[in-house]
Amino acid sequence: MLYLDHAASGPVRAEVREAMLPFLGDRFGNPSSHHTVGEDAAGALEDARRRVAAVLGMRPGDVVFTSGATEANNLAIKGVAVAALLRHGRPGHVVTTAIEHESVLASVDHLERVHGVRATRLPVDPHGVLDPAVLAGALQDDTVLVSVGYANNEIGTVQDAAALAAVAAGSRIPFHLDAVQAAGWLPLSGTGADALSLAGHKIGAPQGVGVLAIRGRIPLEPVLHGGGQERDRRSGTQNVAGAVGFALALELAERERDAAAARVTVLRDAFVARVQALVPEAVPTGHPTRRLPGTASFTFAGVSGEAVLLELERRGVVSSSGSACAAGSDEPSHVLVALGIAPEVAQSSVRFSFGHHAAGDPTRIADAVAASVAAVRSR
Repeated sequence: MLYLDHAASGPVRAEVREAMLPFLGDRFGNPSSHHTVGEDAAGALEDARRRVAAVLGMRPGDVVFTSGATEANNLAIKGVAVAALLRHGRPGHVVTTAIEHESVLASVDHLERVHGVRATRLPVDPHGVLDPAVLAGALQDDTVLVSVGYANNEIGTVQDAAALAAVAAGSRIPFHLDAVQAAGWLPLSGTGADALSLAGHKIGAPQGVGVLAIRGRIPLEPVLHGGGQERDRRSGTQNVAGAVGFALALELAERERDAAAARVTVLRDAFVARVQALVPEAVPTGHPTRRLPGTASFTFAGVSGEAVLLELERRGVVSSSGSACAAGSDEPSHVLVALGIAPEVAQSSVRFSFGHHAAGDPTRIADAVAASVAAVRSR
């Protein structure tokens, strides 16, 4: 079985699992407890925080451990916008794009419905790229946040994060970068972001742990209230084992980033070229060069993407039709529709996402794609 859905989730690395095990056993303390067992857990938690901050080029106090990237995105978007509302006494304006992850778009929807915040969802070009000039033209006097994905989870397009951050900084507006898909593939420090979201299970840590790194000067209203953990920005007993695993996974991903990106890009390009040679109707989506090394996505007009996925799995290849968070929906991908792709064509999409340690014969995978599309088309 070849697993090509790493954009959805990947396995826990052996080194990460080993580092976590003590905190799932004898070192089980609550880091808020004022005794030696709790202090041991607190020390491990703060060490993990320092290590994450070092990779991101931020301060340890900027790092908030969460249950995953969905919570991190919710905290960044709702937290910054609601803090601004409380500070100014009126709802402000937030800016995002039409191709963001569901956790970003749903958070923006919530701000509109519940708090009266105005929102602008910017268009992108047919490759999924946001023009910094378009962002600049959307900013208003009361814009309180810009939230953009570093790399898109469906099509792999990479934004010019530094240029977009510079636009926001020029108007002194906090800039949030959803970097979930970028981790391990792209630089995470030096982007200019004021806030950055990450998920453990994309980089070899477990599901259920993530990070929001947000600079201390940015006012942030908590989404979860309680005991005041994480410097009163995210209440709840921390997942110490998860934090320890996350820190090691992030360090390893950063250390291996350049070599992994170079190697996987070669594999992906060979795969894409052979698919296009064997399946003339296969149309790649996303930017042809400004894309994640591990992501290749296509539309196959005239066939069902879900049917192709079933045929692929019969041939030993596991992939997906897009975001796992939208799996089961009958609606076409909002990302592909935003690129100008017709809804019926969008429903023929299939995404292949290779992991950082990807191996395998790209010819075999492409041959399975061709056979699967032909089988569906012949029905």
